[in-house]
Amino acid sequence: MKETASSEYYMSQALKEARRALDAGEVPVGAVIVFDSKIIARAHNQVVTLRDPTAHAEMIAITQAADYLGNERLINADLYVTIEPCSMCAGAAVLARIKRIFYGAKDPKGGGCGSVFNIPADNRLNHKIEIISGIMLEECAYILREFFKNKRMPCLGNE
Repeated sequence: MKETASSEYYMSQALKEARRALDAGEVPVGAVIVFDSKIIARAHNQVVTLRDPTAHAEMIAITQAADYLGNERLINADLYVTIEPCSMCAGAAVLARIKRIFYGAKDPKGGGCGSVFNIPADNRLNHKIEIISGIMLEECAYILREFFKNKRMPCLGNE
């Protein structure tokens, strides 16, 4: 599937969430969930803030969307996330019956949507998710590169 103007818009909203994570000192990942052309959930990583290893942007957004729809099944909902979901988040998307996952940058070390694992396409599971990657790839990769580059730089005076 080709990138469209609407997918760019929704990914730009996920990037806004990623910037919120960055401002909070979190790994800058953002997610939005779209249902009937409307954003029904938006979230960013809050692992450090909440001291919760499951507080990934996708997990929080899935919870918000389920609450909004009043149903644990997010049938016909699309997930937009700035980086390829990990295996936990990909599994949660399968359980929630997400229709499509759009993501920006690949995660070659932990991706659960094709890079390391391919949970949404696993034939042993009862639900498949269409994956569309590379949406606003450069912008999504840049914010992550900058975060990790700055994280690795020694603090002045503490060398």
